[in-house]
Amino acid sequence: MPKKSEKKQKIIQEKLTLGEYEKKVLALAEKGLTSEKIGEELKKQGIHSKEYEKKVSQILGKKYISPDLKNTAEKLKKIEKHLEKNKQDKRAMRERSRIFSQIRKIKKYLKVE
Repeated sequence: MPKKSEKKQKIIQEKLTLGEYEKKVLALAEKGLTSEKIGEELKKQGIHSKEYEKKVSQILGKKYISPDLKNTAEKLKKIEKHLEKNKQDKRAMRERSRIFSQIRKIKKYLKVE
């Protein structure tokens, strides 16, 4: 059984350069992770984004999609699919217009076209 002093010893990693950090972020983005999940994954690896000049969303640039916008767009697709089968569903029609307006508000807030 290891001693207490051995447990406290941490493995110290060398700090990545900004270029290596960006490559790592882009590699995680290609796996399909959102910017929030990329940040969590980097922290698990012992890499903190605050140590670098750029945020994850800045590195991703135009590839970055706000999770709020992404989730509401997926919800709208599900409701439209439902409405194709059930054309008389009044509640779903109301929900579709409500979610569509939510998407417009989020896009206006995030200044996305």
